[in-house]
Amino acid sequence: MGKIIKNSWALFTGFGIIVISHGFQGNLLGIRSMLENFSFIATGTMMSGYFVGFFIGATMVPKLVTKVGHIRVFAAFASMASLSSLIHVVFVDPYVWILARFLTGFSMIGIFIIVESWLNDRANNKTRGKVLSLYMLITYVGMALGNFLLNVSNPKHYEPFILISLLFSIALIPILLTKRKPPKFKKTSSIKFKELFKISPFGSFSMICTGFIFAPIFSLLSVYAIIMKLTIFETSLLLVGVMLAGALFQWPIGSLSDKYDRRKIIIGCSIAAVIFSIAAIFVSGIGNSLPNLFIESAVSFNYFSTAMDKTKLFISIILLAGVTLPLFSLNLALVNDYIPKEKFVAAGGGLNIIFGLGAMAGPIMCSTLMRFFGPNGFFIHLLIFLFAIIVFGFYRLSQRAIEDNPESTFTSLPTSITPLGIELDPDTGVDLSNTEEKK
Repeated sequence: MGKIIKNSWALFTGFGIIVISHGFQGNLLGIRSMLENFSFIATGTMMSGYFVGFFIGATMVPKLVTKVGHIRVFAAFASMASLSSLIHVVFVDPYVWILARFLTGFSMIGIFIIVESWLNDRANNKTRGKVLSLYMLITYVGMALGNFLLNVSNPKHYEPFILISLLFSIALIPILLTKRKPPKFKKTSSIKFKELFKISPFGSFSMICTGFIFAPIFSLLSVYAIIMKLTIFETSLLLVGVMLAGALFQWPIGSLSDKYDRRKIIIGCSIAAVIFSIAAIFVSGIGNSLPNLFIESAVSFNYFSTAMDKTKLFISIILLAGVTLPLFSLNLALVNDYIPKEKFVAAGGGLNIIFGLGAMAGPIMCSTLMRFFGPNGFFIHLLIFLFAIIVFGFYRLSQRAIEDNPESTFTSLPTSITPLGIELDPDTGVDLSNTEEKK
């Protein structure tokens, strides 16, 4: 591990700073949009703009890297991300912010692709598992630290946006000063949607539902917190708890999925998420989102009350994130159960696209439900897609027996990972022949 850090410290440092600023920016915008009295629909559309840019960038960035090179493209995208942050503070307008979020999404996918391509070049078949673990650690810790930065200054002020811009600019320094030559860019392929649905109907269906679920959790939870009148400090604590739970729950849930039918684990996680979502609705202080008769019968239990209990609300949401965020990796592992090792990366590319389709529409749909049902519309949105996973999952259990594929195992992956990052998983069987040992 020490050798990996020594050889790639500049890359990891630059990427770590970018992830911190990225985690800071997404939730800062959700809070600021509420303080500026943006409508729910405008806020949801703005947050979807990020995922649209992310999705479009995934198809365009590889061509740019091939033509221009890693370092120049990285510098351009980091600068673009820095610029988009300043656009938000100069032009406080929902339409302009939608465009700015699109630019951020487009920039971030470019940065992720370049970083993961570089890591592939630095890793070999013996070290890539450690490289992926370090990449995961930096991603989750960086996102958590970014949420703590919400306390640096009032979101109504311009200073937080300047800080984000500065962080993106600082991240350029270690990358641009590195002595190592950038790698040759290797294009990746993906399996078409039709083929993926034939391979694993449940895995593919669950992945698009996961996109609808994850996007609001990462983009609108801060909006929900502000509507519920949580302080900025309380909001940052909640967001950090969500990120850490998402990271910590990956391994025990993943271990269970390697021992038992992965479909049952996905269904089990979804059922647990339904329970925690309903609990969050009750302890948040009952709004207009549930029938009165249901409310009256529910509050008879000690856990539920008509007044908000912040402690129980925090516990419910954090546990909800803990059992929900592993779904991305579980879906990927489930599809891999039905294909040979050499197709793992291509399947990951196709599933990334399916996930992206759900993620683009998720914030808009969720914000619409929040518009009609109040803040608890956030959980109603999650419940719709969690129930869809559960129902379709039970149906598929009756249609297909479990298949054992010893080549397929659960690997914890961040949702922002690209097929280049998936190659770092030792179980993909990809031969990273251009190792650091040959350099």
